[in-house]
Amino acid sequence: MKKTPDFDAAADFLAGARVLDRRVFERLFSGGPAAPVRDAVAAYRNADGGFGHALEPDLRTAASQPAAVEMALRIMDLADAWDERLVRDAIDWLAAIAPAEGGTTFVLPTLSQGPHAPWWVAPGGNPASPIQTGQIAGLLYEHHFAHPWLDGATRFMWSAIDELTEPENGYVMFGVLAFLEHVPDRARAEAAFDRVGPLLLSRGLVTLDPEAAGETQSPLDFAPLPDSIARRLFDQRTIEAHLDHLAAAQRDDGGWMFNWPAWSPAAEADWRGFLTVDALRVLRGNGRA
Repeated sequence: MKKTPDFDAAADFLAGARVLDRRVFERLFSGGPAAPVRDAVAAYRNADGGFGHALEPDLRTAASQPAAVEMALRIMDLADAWDERLVRDAIDWLAAIAPAEGGTTFVLPTLSQGPHAPWWVAPGGNPASPIQTGQIAGLLYEHHFAHPWLDGATRFMWSAIDELTEPENGYVMFGVLAFLEHVPDRARAEAAFDRVGPLLLSRGLVTLDPEAAGETQSPLDFAPLPDSIARRLFDQRTIEAHLDHLAAAQRDDGGWMFNWPAWSPAAEADWRGFLTVDALRVLRGNGRA
């Protein structure tokens, strides 16, 4: 019998989570309206149009950060609560701070204005990052959102993908796959995926054993839904095993836990709320709920 999650236990757990995650849960699983999700996202917005205030739980500074913009867009997308004004203001901010080559950097030096995970380090020279650039660009293309920033981001991503042979880590592939999933030039995207997609396997970036310990990334991280561009890399038996593992990972308190270091109680609580909602979304999207 296929393992399934306990939604009632998850709801009890989320009663102690961020308002944002509670609103997304209501939207996705209880028929809640979009406006409260939009309002909850907007609470993290800054006057410059960007987002901060620990919307990305490992970056707790109030200052706007590209990763927080990506998180804002991702949540509005997942909850079907896309707000054109919030998005345009955020992309206007990205355009104002864009590197010379286009796109956006991984993280800005303003991360030092608040607590942050030790693995977040601002690179010198403000270089563009395929991680943030690809994920944001993919979301904009998914919503047919035109902006001059997207033009530069697209040129940067194609250049980065054309040169990609040794991804630094799996996070780079998150950006690459998000971009290839939605960029309008489908023939070029499919050809690019045929070349770079298999790097997940050949470079050991994805862990096929669902029971593997430590900070690993599973097929469901790269291909969470049946129509994900990278799903074709994995056979159905592997996917089902990881879905079983994901469903079984629900803890006694009703929530899910992450497999990277917990450096802050506040960040841990925020991530657990977000990931609990996301685990339920992935399980439902694969017929497990």
